[in-house]
Amino acid sequence: KEVSQQQKETELLLKEVSQQQKENAQQQKETDKQLKELGKQIGGLGAKFGSFTEGLALPSMETILRQRFGMEVISPSVRASKEGQHLEIDVLAYSNGELNTAYIVEVKSHVRQEDITQLKSILQRFRRFFPEHKDKKLYGILAAVDLSPELREKILQEGLYVAQIHDQVFELDIPDNFQPQTY
Repeated sequence: KEVSQQQKETELLLKEVSQQQKENAQQQKETDKQLKELGKQIGGLGAKFGSFTEGLALPSMETILRQRFGMEVISPSVRASKEGQHLEIDVLAYSNGELNTAYIVEVKSHVRQEDITQLKSILQRFRRFFPEHKDKKLYGILAAVDLSPELREKILQEGLYVAQIHDQVFELDIPDNFQPQTY
């Protein structure tokens, strides 16, 4: 009798455990679904914040590119595809004629080391995507909302211009003796 009673209790416990496992699995599915949705929302927010930062930088950068560097054409958000490869440029500015120069502006809310590498890669790949600009002098500008002094120095050492936001306006932040790298 005692063994039979223990078997019944064990079976009841197993049923409860099985039911709990089913409930846990269902809760895990719900949690996974919520996390996936949250990931999409966060990704969307990141993209929107990037677009916001680019929009914030554009008027100031347009002024700098026209007044300081004499650029005639300024195009935000330029995308090119060639042979299955893609290139995205936050701002492309160029001038033909005597100047015959182009500037690529990469806008970042918070600059990291890989952003320097990314801009240099864009500069190096630019002529393959835009052969019509192959004879132009080409320069890079990293426009940043937040930038550590160490990274600023590294960017300048790489021969890239630095622009930082000051009083809600982006301004070039380069020393008087700065010599940009042409690409």
